[in-house]
Amino acid sequence: MVFKVVVHSEPSGGYWGEVPSLPGCYSEGETMEELQSNLREAISGYLEVLHADGRAPDPEVQVLELAV
Repeated sequence: MVFKVVVHSEPSGGYWGEVPSLPGCYSEGETMEELQSNLREAISGYLEVLHADGRAPDPEVQVLELAV
């Protein structure tokens, strides 16, 4: 499966990311590579819990880029 991720920079250093189509699924890392690894682990755990509960991920969430 492929999920869209929103990545945020931390003012004190590092990054954190969230997965909009999996509410509450997020992670952090000191580097982008660490963040990606941690997010893969968080997504896998989230999907395992959904599967154990007999549920599936919500439909894909649209992520737009808007200029104001």
